[in-house]
Amino acid sequence: MYTGIFKSVRSLTDALLKQQYLLDRTAVTTVYLAGRLGKPLLVEGPAGAGKTELARALARALQTELVRLQCYPGLDESRALYEWNYQKQLLYIQSRAAEKNNWEEIRQSIYTPEFLSVRPVLRAFQADRPVVLLIDEVDKSDEELESFLLEALSDFQLSIPEFGTVSARHRPFAILTSNNSRELSEALKRRCLHLYLPYPAEEQELAIIALKAPGLNRRLAARAVEFVHTLRRLPLKKSPSIAETLDWAHTLLLMGAEQLDAAVVADSLNVLLKYREDVEQVRPKLESLLPEEEAPKVKTPLRALGRAAGGGGSATAQEESAKRPEVDLSRFDF
Repeated sequence: MYTGIFKSVRSLTDALLKQQYLLDRTAVTTVYLAGRLGKPLLVEGPAGAGKTELARALARALQTELVRLQCYPGLDESRALYEWNYQKQLLYIQSRAAEKNNWEEIRQSIYTPEFLSVRPVLRAFQADRPVVLLIDEVDKSDEELESFLLEALSDFQLSIPEFGTVSARHRPFAILTSNNSRELSEALKRRCLHLYLPYPAEEQELAIIALKAPGLNRRLAARAVEFVHTLRRLPLKKSPSIAETLDWAHTLLLMGAEQLDAAVVADSLNVLLKYREDVEQVRPKLESLLPEEEAPKVKTPLRALGRAAGGGGSATAQEESAKRPEVDLSRFDF
C-alpha cells in the first residue's frame, strides 16, 4: 500500500531509527505488514512504553500529517467521526424561509458537506494525501464507540444517514493504542494487526538515552537505567516511563552529576516518580536500591546508533566507530 519507507522491513527500521525510535525486528515487521496490508495496527502495552510516540515517529518518517483522536469516557461519534452544524443549518433555514422557498427544497440543501463538522476520523479520510490516524487510548472510551469505529476501520468508509457513504480518498495508516484498562471487543481486534510494546530492556533503554541524551556519561547512564528498572519492579502506583527516564537523563546533565549517589537521586526523584506515596516509599530505601558502582558492561556499540540516527563526530571517533560492528537491531524490543 505505502511506498518509500515500506519497501522493506529494513527500510522501515532505518526510517524509524532516523526519527530516534528503536524497534526490534518482530515489532518492525508487524508495523511493516500493517502498512503493506492496509490494516489498522492495535498497539497495547503499559503507559509510557512508547505507543503514541510510534505514531508520531511514523508520521515524521512518512513526512505526513498526524491526525489524533484522544479517547476518553463519554466520547461519541459526534466527537470522533462527524457532526452536523445545527446552528449553521438553522440560520440557513431561516434565511431560505424568508424567501418563501418550499420545505422540500430547503431540506435537501441542508445536508451537504457545507454543513458537516469534520471530526478526526472523517478528517483523515478526506485528507489530500495518506495520513497517520492515531486513535489514542481507545480503551478509555466506552464500548459503544467501538461499534462506530468498526465500519471505519473495516472498509475505511463512513455511513452518514442524511448524506450517504463517505469513502476515504486515501487510506490512512491507522494506529490504535491501549493501556489495557479494559478488554477491547473481539470484532475490533479482528480488524487490526496486534503489537504489544513492553518497557524496553536495560540495554535497549541505554541505547535510547545514547540517541536522545548523548551528552550523558555512558557509565552514569548505565547506572541510571539500572536504577529505573529497579523502581519498575517495586509495587508503585506509577512506574517510571521511558519519557521520564529521558527527562531524568537530561536532569542529571543539568545538575552536572558525575556519579549516581543517594543525594543526587533524592534531589531529582520527583522527575521519575509522580505520586507522593511512591516518593515516600522509595526515598528511605535509596541506599539499598542504588546499583553497585560498577555498572554492567553494555556490548551494544552505542556510537554506531548515534551515527545511524544522523549523529556526527570527529574523524577519529568515526574511525573508531568504523572498527566496530554495526548495530544488530534485532536485539531491541523498543
